[in-house]
Amino acid sequence: MGKKSRYGVILDAGSSGTRLHIYQWKDPKKAAHGASDAELRSLPKLTTEKKWTKKIHPGVSTFGEKPEDVGPDHLKDLIKHALKVIPESKIDDTPIFLMATAGMRLLPKFQQTRLTGEICSYLRQNTRFLLPDCDLHIQVIPGETEGLYGWVAANYLLGGFDRPNEHQHGKGHHTYGFLDMGGASAQIAFAPNTTEAEKHSNDLKLLRLRTLDGSPAEYKVFTATWLGFGVNQARESYLKNLQELYAPSKSGEIPDPCMPKSLRTTLDGKEAPKGKSTKPTLVGTGAFDECLKMTYPLLGKDKPCPDSPCLLNGQHVPAIDFDVNHFVGVSEYWHTTHGVFGGKDDEAYDFATYQKRVKDFCSRDWEAIQSKVDGRAADNVKYAMEACFKASWLLNVLHEGIGIPRIGMERLPGFNVSHNALESAKSKGFVDPFQPVDKIDTVEVSWTLGKMVLYAAGQIPPKSGDDTYPVGFGSNVAGIAPDFQFAGSDWKTSDHHVNGTTDEWLSEDVLGSSDARTGSGLFAFILIIAVLGYLFRRKDRRMRFYGKVNSLLRKSRRPGSPRKSVSRGSGSGLSNLTSKLFGRSTPAYERVMEEGGADQFELGDVDSNDDYSDSSDAGSRYGGGSSSGARASGLATPKVGSNGFDPLAVPFGFSALDRSGLVVRTESRERLVPNLQMLGAGRRSRAGSPTRMKSPLKSPMEEA
Repeated sequence: MGKKSRYGVILDAGSSGTRLHIYQWKDPKKAAHGASDAELRSLPKLTTEKKWTKKIHPGVSTFGEKPEDVGPDHLKDLIKHALKVIPESKIDDTPIFLMATAGMRLLPKFQQTRLTGEICSYLRQNTRFLLPDCDLHIQVIPGETEGLYGWVAANYLLGGFDRPNEHQHGKGHHTYGFLDMGGASAQIAFAPNTTEAEKHSNDLKLLRLRTLDGSPAEYKVFTATWLGFGVNQARESYLKNLQELYAPSKSGEIPDPCMPKSLRTTLDGKEAPKGKSTKPTLVGTGAFDECLKMTYPLLGKDKPCPDSPCLLNGQHVPAIDFDVNHFVGVSEYWHTTHGVFGGKDDEAYDFATYQKRVKDFCSRDWEAIQSKVDGRAADNVKYAMEACFKASWLLNVLHEGIGIPRIGMERLPGFNVSHNALESAKSKGFVDPFQPVDKIDTVEVSWTLGKMVLYAAGQIPPKSGDDTYPVGFGSNVAGIAPDFQFAGSDWKTSDHHVNGTTDEWLSEDVLGSSDARTGSGLFAFILIIAVLGYLFRRKDRRMRFYGKVNSLLRKSRRPGSPRKSVSRGSGSGLSNLTSKLFGRSTPAYERVMEEGGADQFELGDVDSNDDYSDSSDAGSRYGGGSSSGARASGLATPKVGSNGFDPLAVPFGFSALDRSGLVVRTESRERLVPNLQMLGAGRRSRAGSPTRMKSPLKSPMEEA
């Protein structure tokens, strides 16, 4: 993308760590120039690279009681990494965002406020990134917002926005639902079918985007979040129930059906030694069916539902039409269906196959499992210890909570699924009711991408002057809702301050296309001009140079050849070129001379230079063949030495031997006469040459 690219930095401050993401896109005005019709109907194209990301532990929320340390102890390394990626010239125009999620949501409100304030102050004082509004750029985002950003990212990568004809799911529906599960919370976002959208319009968010040609694109999306439904928080709730159930146990051992057989751990998940212990010890039984039964109550399906229908924990969600609503799942939905359970990256999910793999794994003895993962990273061992619980939780959330059809066991509602159709669904992937994903076209599906897509779209000027609604989202009402969340970018500022005009882009394209060929030549030219400017910054140096060049030109003439008479005011020849280069013009010079006598134009004090000493107090007159009749200003200071008169020291715009006579200033009247004779001033040329007019110049002796 080169110098026309834009960058955006976003920090995903999660519960377990903070992850830096950097995205790049073409300036919208530049991208629109020469774009095809399909490209003009698309959103800005964002790119990223794996090496641009960086994650550090622990999470920002651990600085709740010492917010002053979050900058130097946490953010500093992330910023340092970002500065290695973003060009120096782009930093001032690169926005930076820090969006905190579930971990920060668990902190008291006053700690959240202090921490976000400290983060903004640190970034403003220690970086040059664009951060005009702390409340907009540094915030704890609600789970609904996180889910909406994820929905944007998934549909952006899958093509649901830009290529709707290729993603028709039926009933005019072309977008995908989005599921996300982290350590502390879980989110859902989807566009209900037309019937449900009308019935629950007050529950929807109105999302506004803008394509490259400035056309608006609006979507009505439902989003919901369940705090405490992430895998780590769910595990804590599960262990609490388990301890209450087995509290009377005298041995201190608590059987855990959600761990591989014979695995022994402490309550905080660390492997425990064999034998009796004074502390409670979890002992795996590998009974996965029992595990499913014990994790089911955590869904809160028995909670009251004040606004039907509800999914999890009594929370309202419009009815999901799985004929048209096809979901993709990220984060734990991906990791828990792959990894130790052996799912392939491009393999479509189906309930029957996945559940069989989980049962086989969890019923094995821990020593057998451990022997296969011991040689790997410690994180893999830890994940293997937790995998059975995570799998049971995911299956319950998906199929008992959200209601995803069990592919391989159930028929889709309103959809006659044959065996051949099932096999076809497995190969196609995204036509299924649910498909876990990690990357699409090598780009990670992250809610941070969705946030930056909105920012880039906000830089595009609207197609019509009447359509001035900003890019962003808010309540599903006409106009701009009171709770509207702006994208953070401004097309007016971007258009005038950053983008430049179309003509400017065209000029830069022409120049940029030849940069590789002309860069060194341009540098050399600028260097030469700079050197000449330095050398000729003083008047005496300019005069000396001009005289030498003039002398060389005279010597190059063939003896006896006729000389062309050139008027001083004609503005031609070397004299005129020199005047243009060094800021003098003959007409202006003559005007000054006509306003006073020669004694008013004496040369002022100059730097000490033996070659240019001047003790004369008057200048010589000249006249004759020229129609000017002007007086010499006294700026000509010829050098007189032992070898005679040096004609090189002359003023700009005059020759040392002019057709109308010799313009000089005298150091010594006595010494000047022989020098003039040596030069043959006023001599006749040899036969065949034009006869010169008699010079009216009087010798100093005659003047005396």
